Amino acid sequence: MPAELTQVELEPAPLDRYRDLLDRQDWEATTGALRALGAATSGHVIWNLNSTPRGGGVAELLGALLPYELGAGIDARWVAIEGSPDFFAFTKRLHRLLHGDDPDGTQVDDEEKRAYESTLAENAEALRKRMRPGDVVVAHDPQVAGLVPALKEHGCTVIWRCHIGADQPSPAARQAWDLLRPYLAPADAIVFSRRAYVWEGLDNARVEVIPPCIDAFSPKNRDLDQATVDDALRKTGVAPDGLPVVLQVSRWDRLKDPVGVLEGFAEHVAPGAEGRLVLAGPEIKAVADDPEEPEVWRRLEARWRQLPEEVRGRICLAQLPMDDEDENATLVNALQRRAQVVVQKSLAEGFGLTVAEAMWKARPVVASRVGGIGDQVEDGVGGILVDDPHDLRAFGEAVLRLLRDRQLAERLGIGARQRIRSEFLASRHLRQQAALIVDLIR
Repeated sequence: MPAELTQVELEPAPLDRYRDLLDRQDWEATTGALRALGAATSGHVIWNLNSTPRGGGVAELLGALLPYELGAGIDARWVAIEGSPDFFAFTKRLHRLLHGDDPDGTQVDDEEKRAYESTLAENAEALRKRMRPGDVVVAHDPQVAGLVPALKEHGCTVIWRCHIGADQPSPAARQAWDLLRPYLAPADAIVFSRRAYVWEGLDNARVEVIPPCIDAFSPKNRDLDQATVDDALRKTGVAPDGLPVVLQVSRWDRLKDPVGVLEGFAEHVAPGAEGRLVLAGPEIKAVADDPEEPEVWRRLEARWRQLPEEVRGRICLAQLPMDDEDENATLVNALQRRAQVVVQKSLAEGFGLTVAEAMWKARPVVASRVGGIGDQVEDGVGGILVDDPHDLRAFGEAVLRLLRDRQLAERLGIGARQRIRSEFLASRHLRQQAALIVDLIR
């Protein structure tokens, strides 16, 4: 049976809102790239495929970018595939493998592979009924990689985007490459977020590097007045006591290491400075393609309950509602604006757009030097990078330094915003991807 696809409804957005943020050269390059894309795809659709309509960096990226393409008159659409819990458990494992993380140490077996292909065959059947030869498909991450051959055979121009990777490829990462590579052989282009993530053995002529971005005008990043911030904070349970806030926003994912953040704060920050820690993430079970979240939450909550009462009272664990995406984004925005220091102590990271979001709000960041975080944060200019993500003492000392030295924190915050403005806004991404699609069509 064909799968039940979810098409995400989007409203057009005017690119003109970026005019005052960009210099003349960047503005003209961006508008020119979208005009060329509209001409090249006239009469056809640009489809974006992923595994979930909400939660996670890919969904946020699509929600930020596609409205501007629609506003430029381009027929851009977003569809999320259907999958069973077993399918998403397996693709979550693929996600970990691409990060080089393999706690189970087991090989992917033929039964898992057949189940993966069977699920995607059902989705391909449904997609072919909507797509026409000549359409463009941008498929995101391992959950949809297996769709590439069927959609290419259907006559589409197909791009696969990999938003995750490993700084140093491990046997686990290469296992994932070997599994996915045959599905990607027909792809017209393969896009990576970082040059360091490009797999060995790929045809360089088909490889493109396009870093992710944030939208300065989305509900998560637009300016908020103080009344809106205060109202949002009441909904999250963050005490309005004026104490400095250290914040991490992320999925409840083992690789985001929320337990490590909690322990680092309890052991190395709380004894040396006033302030509270806020760990915020999505409501459990709200993100369908991440079945590990409930277990990570249970471990985090259990560790929090073991802390001494005086420390436990300074740590807030916040599950943010996901039913209303704008409300969720506004809550995150308010939390980031309330924070004195934003942290991202990931053990592995594809890119980590929550870092860019905080930097755009002129907040200094303490983060692990893993994945794309190091591309965003220039150590000592926009934040402080910790070389070993397992080093809780180094993490805590970096946070303490910023809590104690407000002038340093302010200087790093200013540098952080300038970095995002010059390198990681939606306008740059739009023109890069537009140029790639136009080149492929031509």
